[in-house]
Amino acid sequence: MTPVPPAPLVLSLGDEPSRRVTDVVAASTGVPGLGMDVDATLERSVSVGSDLYTGGRPTHREVWEVLANTALQDVAAARILEPHLDALAILSDAGSPELAAIDADAGSTWGVFAAEGRGMRLEATRDGDAWSITGTKPWCSLAGRLSHALVTAHLDGGERGLFAVDLRSNGVSPHDGPWVARGLSDIVSAPVDFDAAAAVPVGGPGWYLERPGFAWGGIGVAACWWGGAIGLLEWLAAAASATDEPLTAMHLGAADAALWGAGATLADAAGRADGRTGIAPTVIAGRARSVVATAVEQALLHSAHGLGPGPLTSDEAYARRVADLQVYVRQHHAERDDASLGRKVAAGGTLW
Repeated sequence: MTPVPPAPLVLSLGDEPSRRVTDVVAASTGVPGLGMDVDATLERSVSVGSDLYTGGRPTHREVWEVLANTALQDVAAARILEPHLDALAILSDAGSPELAAIDADAGSTWGVFAAEGRGMRLEATRDGDAWSITGTKPWCSLAGRLSHALVTAHLDGGERGLFAVDLRSNGVSPHDGPWVARGLSDIVSAPVDFDAAAAVPVGGPGWYLERPGFAWGGIGVAACWWGGAIGLLEWLAAAASATDEPLTAMHLGAADAALWGAGATLADAAGRADGRTGIAPTVIAGRARSVVATAVEQALLHSAHGLGPGPLTSDEAYARRVADLQVYVRQHHAERDDASLGRKVAAGGTLW
């Protein structure tokens, strides 16, 4: 059952969204191939980044609202946009380092490759003023389609540094798999081999992981999960309107309440990220991501129970949204992330 499209909805985290947000969301509405055409979506991501930074750096709330609204339109589109905007924020935090050496400009498309994997290690080497990186980096999304990436690599002192790299340059070899995902199927996340690839340092040793922006970037991902799950409510609402079956309304109500709570959490986190802190950013991020991930999983469950197999097997848009969300929300490491949050809380460095 495909729902009748409602009036355009612009998700906000608190008061009315800014004109900058509404303009970006409006410009993305109806873009041909958004989310399904990777190159077209990357092109749109560059435009979104440019529009958001025109007139000064956007607030975290503005970025998260754009991400949530993009996911409401298409989950895969948000998955492509999010690392590009994260990279722009990182470069802004670092004071916009000189990137001419790797041929980066305003039209560059960016990824952020910071994952670590067993048996894979990326080392950074300095020769005078020049740096290069060698080794293998796992989980590099769209490495074969992007122009540039920010990549973490191990330094001689034991810390990790962050480096900007031209993914089209010599010494960069993206793998084409394995990637058998049914959700986000076109957003290949596979290893990349680097062989003395030229790199430009961004920030000092350990800076990338220590800066507050690392936590805020993690909440940006959660905003994508939330916006994508809000889209499920359209199908549940259409089903609840078409029947007197009370359980369908119950599933809609439960999903709606869970996502409302997640939205309130994101709104609170946005206020703290934009100046009203008092709690360690990593704790705020851990709490927000856990609350949102739980709400998204509840929305997926209530959608499955309330709608049954019908739309999963006959409605392309619904089936794709469910599959994309199921893969995307696994960027939350479930019990492992909750355990990490618990250790921070137990250390006593938090406020309520």
